[in-house]
Amino acid sequence: MDAPRIVAVVGATATGKTDLGEALAASLGGEVVCADSRQVFRELEVGTGKPAPADRAARPHHLFDALSLGDRPSAGWYASAAVIACRDIHSRGRTPVLVGGSGLWLRAAQHGLSGEPPHDPQVRARLQAELERDGPEALHARLVLVDPATAARLSPRDRQRITRALEVHEASGRPLSWWHGRQGEPAVAGEWRVFELTLTLHQLDERIARRTRWMFETGLVEETRALVGAGGEPALRALRAVGYDEALELLAGRLTRAEAEERTNLRTRQLAKRQRTWFRHQVEAVRLEGGGRGAAGPLQEALALLG
Repeated sequence: MDAPRIVAVVGATATGKTDLGEALAASLGGEVVCADSRQVFRELEVGTGKPAPADRAARPHHLFDALSLGDRPSAGWYASAAVIACRDIHSRGRTPVLVGGSGLWLRAAQHGLSGEPPHDPQVRARLQAELERDGPEALHARLVLVDPATAARLSPRDRQRITRALEVHEASGRPLSWWHGRQGEPAVAGEWRVFELTLTLHQLDERIARRTRWMFETGLVEETRALVGAGGEPALRALRAVGYDEALELLAGRLTRAEAEERTNLRTRQLAKRQRTWFRHQVEAVRLEGGGRGAAGPLQEALALLG
């Protein structure tokens, strides 16, 4: 008996992977599974790039609204949830199509999770003191030297994750990326076919700018205002979601609309750079050039490769 097939469409934010995933699912008679760490929150819509409501109504979609703001998703949670979703889809004789830009979640679903990296309270306390003295950028520069793969996917101001990565390296003698790269039993068993949708940097920057403008014109600020009114501001701020942070600052009068869009564009470009680096070095995938072809060109290439 042939192994069940799992198709994954990955790539940096704003590359068009959502449209390609929908088109693949329609062509294959498949069902879409979220692989994005922001789209799993049911309260977040405009700023996350979820599939359009019409697409979600056209075929089954899984895990897009699995959590509420304030929940703490992890790669481990996602691996377990993806196992259940893909098992159900396979039981109906259909193909799961995982779509998203969260590289570590994809790895957890495909390869399982390795053993827990060690914790060393003394090392962590020393690193936290250095963090307060020197700032996160200095520790990030150190991380670049000992664990460039992890450093590439972290913001230079991500205090918690930078400190944790350095702690793991000092406590174990191995970088955090080594721990994440250890192969385990596949969490979602089957024949994996992974496609990464790519664009030139110029094309990606243009798409990011268009999407940012669309978000602010199509209700991001209103959605954020409603979340604040419902008491969701602390959980939303803790998420540090691109676009929503800027909408909060706009509502508070600390940013103008133009400044909020400019900052959203900048942070989205920074996120896309980290994602591109991650997928280039950490994921074995067939690269499909998006270009100006929409989803049609990459779709035909992917279908031909899938046979």
